[in-house]
Amino acid sequence: MILDASTAPDLLQKAVRRFTDAGSSAAAFAQSVGSLAFVAMDEDEVQGWCWGYRLPRPDGADMLYLHNLEVAAPYRRRGVGRELLRSFLHAGARLGATRMFLVTGETNTAARHLYESMGAGLATQGPTVNYWFVLP
Repeated sequence: MILDASTAPDLLQKAVRRFTDAGSSAAAFAQSVGSLAFVAMDEDEVQGWCWGYRLPRPDGADMLYLHNLEVAAPYRRRGVGRELLRSFLHAGARLGATRMFLVTGETNTAARHLYESMGAGLATQGPTVNYWFVLP
């Protein structure tokens, strides 16, 4: 189940604890203008998460930036990442964004396959790889 964590700081805090060693300001992030976050849950277990921002542009068109998408090892290759990405893209489109970009590592083949299979266009490639999505 994919849940919108932008409106649930406790759920976002749970994902932060699962995937990072850092302290959390999940509540502050959830209240930040333009923040988007989704958490994949299986009963009480956090399977994965993604987060990023809706960014206004001077030409009036909004775009999305996906900063992080991560799935816990036991849940990989089960469609969790795909559903998180789909939720993020749809939320951005509902908010008026027309494009999304992200950056991933050149050797992160699993992520690259996911992005390309969901329609991402390759923008640049080097030690990091940039992708663009056109939103419906």
